[in-house]
Amino acid sequence: MKKFFREFKDFIAKGNVVDMAVAVVIGGAFKEIVNALVNDIIMPFIGMMTGGASMSDWKYVITPEKLAADGTVLEAENALMYGDLIQKIVDFLIIALCIFVALKVVLALQTKTRELAHKKEEEAAAEAAAEAPAETEMDVLKDIRELLKAKDEK
Repeated sequence: MKKFFREFKDFIAKGNVVDMAVAVVIGGAFKEIVNALVNDIIMPFIGMMTGGASMSDWKYVITPEKLAADGTVLEAENALMYGDLIQKIVDFLIIALCIFVALKVVLALQTKTRELAHKKEEEAAAEAAAEAPAETEMDVLKDIRELLKAKDEK
């Protein structure tokens, strides 16, 4: 049992779990922003285009409610409430679009950073090659001769 808890503690302590926890918290807050955007800005326009009805009220009545003579409900209506589903689909599409745009920006920045780092490495290598004295064929032959002499002396 101790091994299980130790492994669990190691798992929790990894950076990816902490990053994921932060992402979940930020995602929850972002969801509230998207819900406000959809409910308070987008849906009123859609309601205006559809005659003022709130999208959450959109439904297909399968069996209507039955009322008594005094107005009390004898049998509740049976309806498919598709308006809320449409609203949740719009929420999802907005969140997906925002995540797509954010990932595009992050990936573009990562690519640019890699390109700059690669360019700096190439410049440093070119600079080092320019500063290093060029080795002639004679220098290489002398090095080989010295290595052979050292081998023969052993």
